[in-house]
Amino acid sequence: MLRGTGPLLLLIAGGDGDAGVSSTLAGHLADRYTVLTYDRRGLSASRISPEAGAPDITTHADDVHHLLAALTSEPAYVCGSSIGALIALEFAGRHPEQVRTLVAHEPPATQLLTEPERERAAAAQSSVEATFAASGALAALREFAVLAGVDPSDREPDVALTPPGPERVPNLEFFLTYDAPAVRRHILDVDALKAARIVPAVGETSGTIFARECAIRLADALGVAYATFPGGHNGSVFRPRAFAACLADVLT
Repeated sequence: MLRGTGPLLLLIAGGDGDAGVSSTLAGHLADRYTVLTYDRRGLSASRISPEAGAPDITTHADDVHHLLAALTSEPAYVCGSSIGALIALEFAGRHPEQVRTLVAHEPPATQLLTEPERERAAAAQSSVEATFAASGALAALREFAVLAGVDPSDREPDVALTPPGPERVPNLEFFLTYDAPAVRRHILDVDALKAARIVPAVGETSGTIFARECAIRLADALGVAYATFPGGHNGSVFRPRAFAACLADVLT
């Protein structure tokens, strides 16, 4: 979905987020950018055939490459959160010429952590997947929210909390079946990322979650400063107005 006018800005949602999840954030940016949101492969309207095989982070990164190539021959701004940030980074490493600036908000790139930290992160990720297998998608979502440090009170006054309904279950099931394990297995080529302008970002209230630490370690590895955004790991959803203002400042 495209909206607004100005330079192209692609938003890549985290978790099981589709184009709709990014719509409020996009609305706060459309006065300055042509904002592109999309349904990631396997989510909502982006259906895949069984013979296509299980997507991984590289598959999603290739999708971003083809999507942007179909729309423009110029480099674009990109902002990804969580798995969306990991996808964006893989894309940037493969196609730096398509990137104007990339903001990677708390990518779960656990390869950047120390071995004990990686082991704890992998155990927590595997626990969510085990909960999904034993108790279903909504139970796994609750555990994932704790892992990500989600604070329902840390939101803007006009952001309504809607309990996940049955319409969300297919996206959650796809994410937990394919994307969550793909995150745990993925290894970035950090050296390749140095060819693109990348701004790692952390949530102001993310606390000590491992994805926040990954962003800080990424900044260290790239020799750049990281940016601090309003809210926590899900700040782009719970604090979209403030997140949009901060993103516009970082991209300027």
